Amino acid sequence: MATNLKKQTYFDAIIVGGGACGLMCAVQAGYLGKKTLILEKNDKPGAKILISGGGRCNYTNMYATDQQFISANPHFCKSAFSQWTVEDTIIFFETYGIEGQEKTLGQLFPTTNNAKDIVNVFTTLCDDLEQQIWCDTEVKLITQTDGGFTITYERNGREEQLFAPKVVMAAGGLPIPKMGATDFGLRTARNLGLKLTETAPALVSLTITGKDQEWYEALSGNTIFCRVSNDEISFEENILFTHWGLSGPAILQISSYWRPGQSIELDMLPHQNITELIAQERQTNGKRPLAGLLANLYTRKFADALSKFLPVDKNLASLTRQDMEAIDNLIHNFKVKPAGDKGYDKAEVMRGGISTDELSSKTLESKKIPGLYFGGECVDVTGWLGGYNFQWAWASGFVIAQGL
Repeated sequence: MATNLKKQTYFDAIIVGGGACGLMCAVQAGYLGKKTLILEKNDKPGAKILISGGGRCNYTNMYATDQQFISANPHFCKSAFSQWTVEDTIIFFETYGIEGQEKTLGQLFPTTNNAKDIVNVFTTLCDDLEQQIWCDTEVKLITQTDGGFTITYERNGREEQLFAPKVVMAAGGLPIPKMGATDFGLRTARNLGLKLTETAPALVSLTITGKDQEWYEALSGNTIFCRVSNDEISFEENILFTHWGLSGPAILQISSYWRPGQSIELDMLPHQNITELIAQERQTNGKRPLAGLLANLYTRKFADALSKFLPVDKNLASLTRQDMEAIDNLIHNFKVKPAGDKGYDKAEVMRGGISTDELSSKTLESKKIPGLYFGGECVDVTGWLGGYNFQWAWASGFVIAQGL
């Protein structure tokens, strides 16, 4: 049973969710003299920060621009990124003792390789700025009331209510439900009459079933540097063969642009031409079998697996024009039609979310419901793999704080 609603609170805003966006919002609001309360479902804040990058936390990308984000309105994130830049992120963390090191492709990690150091920056600042964090607190309902919002929550086995003039929804998306992810942010938006963009797992491994499944399973653990593409975009990074299909950075990247029923293509030798390599080898060693050449380019296991598709036992000098066409097509245009993906349990982020049509791009405030803000993963702004989604979380938390 809910207790009597206490209208008088000392919070300028209540923030639902103590992840990257919510924590940054609380700190930035504190700098401006505003008092906030974070309500966090887990037993500690920053749960996804702590597991990101294998516990090392790839907290931004040095080359992040609006170009690496997917949204029904690709221009929407420009305003937030102009207000809070990658440089702002780097300076912010350096100010509080986090030095960054680039691992690959602009991905920035703490030199300590410890995600806890990132979370500690925020918890320490929240304490210093007197911003409260209530953990083990599940928000059940948010309703509009005169001059603000009623927040119904459960804490210590009791259901209670708070009033706040403003609410920040930073409750994240659907991925990794075992870490407390729910559809609460989406449900709240829908209940309040806001439009949603269709959601789906993103940055997620793809599955292969049917007659080809056994071939992929046999290659489990093998990695290959590839160019992975569809009609929309391409990525050059490693792919990983798994028991269920394909994973690895390039696959996670393309998954955000993949839809069920579509195919993807793998160029398994993106910076060389297999036809030219065979022609060169023919001149000096025409009796060499194709298998020998392939074994120089790939792992022995993968080279052997290509025997299902290619005449690997033929000498290079004996390859016909039809053989050469088949080899070139397979190596540079290997078609894959995934059966599906590994779902929200394994996805790093969610694609889609609160429609950007519903929000001010400058403040992320609801156009229909003044005082209600949405930030981070629950908004229809999804970044690439490699620190981009954290950059969006920091930027959205910052711009929301300016409007509180």
